[in-house]
Amino acid sequence: MKAAFIEQAGPPEVIQYGELPIPKVEENQALVRTAAVSINPIDTYIRGGAKYWELPSPFVLGCDIAGEVVEVGSNVSGLAVGQRVWGSNQGLLGRQGTFAEYCAIDEQWLYPIPDGVDSESMAAAALVGITAHLGLFREARLRAGETIFVRGGAGGVGSMVLQMASAIGATVIATAGGAEKAAVCRRLGAKHVVDYTQGNICEQVSDFAPSGVQVFWETLREPDFDMAVSLLSEKGRIILMAGRDARPPFPVGPFYVKGCSMHGFVMFKATAEEQRACAADINHWFTNGQLQAVIDRTLPLSEAAEAHRLQEAHTIGNTSTLTGKLVLRP
Repeated sequence: MKAAFIEQAGPPEVIQYGELPIPKVEENQALVRTAAVSINPIDTYIRGGAKYWELPSPFVLGCDIAGEVVEVGSNVSGLAVGQRVWGSNQGLLGRQGTFAEYCAIDEQWLYPIPDGVDSESMAAAALVGITAHLGLFREARLRAGETIFVRGGAGGVGSMVLQMASAIGATVIATAGGAEKAAVCRRLGAKHVVDYTQGNICEQVSDFAPSGVQVFWETLREPDFDMAVSLLSEKGRIILMAGRDARPPFPVGPFYVKGCSMHGFVMFKATAEEQRACAADINHWFTNGQLQAVIDRTLPLSEAAEAHRLQEAHTIGNTSTLTGKLVLRP
C-alpha cells in the first residue's frame, strides 16, 4: 500500500511517500480502507522531533481518518465490513498514524459516518471536533445563554468551538483576520466577529459583552492572559489547548478576585468512552446541519510533505494563511 511516513524526525522533507505492507488486523481492530485524512499541528510537532513518546519505525503520520471497514478482528462486535467510519487519536501515544491507504485501528477509536456526510468532512472534523467538545462541555461546562469568546474562529478547532457553542444556544464572539475569514465565522454562527487586523480587540469585545464573557477559548500558542482575564466575567473560565513552550506573564490578582478558573487539556488523554460521547454529538450535529467542516483545500496523499509545510507555516510561522483544515486523499 502507499503511505506517507518518516524514518527519522526532521523538516517536511523527511516525509517519504512509498510502499509499506498492509497492516495485519489484531483481534480488537478493524482494517479501514482510507478515503480521507486531515492534518493537525501535532502531526508537524511529532514529525519535527517532539519527543512525546517513542515512535515505531517506519512511522506513518496522521491522527484523523475517514474510510470503509474491509476486515474486522475476532473480538470486534460493533463494526461490520462495508461500514463507513471515522476516527482520530491515531499516530499518538506510539500508535501508527493514518496517512496510508489502509489502517488497522482499535474498534474503540472508530465511529459510524452519518448517512449523507462525505468522508472529507468527517476526516476534517475528527480531532478538532473532539477537542472542541471536550473543552466546551467537559472542561468549560458551557451552557445556553452564556457568552464565549473564541480567538481564531475560522481555524480548525476554533470553527468547531464556534459551531458547537452556537448549537447549544450560547452567544459567540470570535476573532478573524480579514473580511473573508470574518464572513466564515458569521456563516458558522458567530453573533459578533472582531477583525484583529483592525482596531483594539479588547475594546471591541467589551462593547459586545460589557459584563464580560463566561468562557475565553484560547487557540494561539502564545496566550495573552492579560487580555483573557480582563475580558472574563465573574467566575469566567479560560480554556487552553496549545502552547507547550509558552511562559507568558499572568495577572494573578484580577484572576482570583473574579473567582475565575483555567482549564488546560489535550484530547488524546481523554478516555475512549469520553471521546465516543463526543463523537455521538458530532454525528448528531452533522446530521441535523448544525455542524460542518471548514476545509481550506484537499491535496493528494502524495503531497503530504507540502501539507506539512503549509500547516507549519500557518501554526508556527504565524502566517495565518489557512482557513480551516487541510485534507488529503490517497
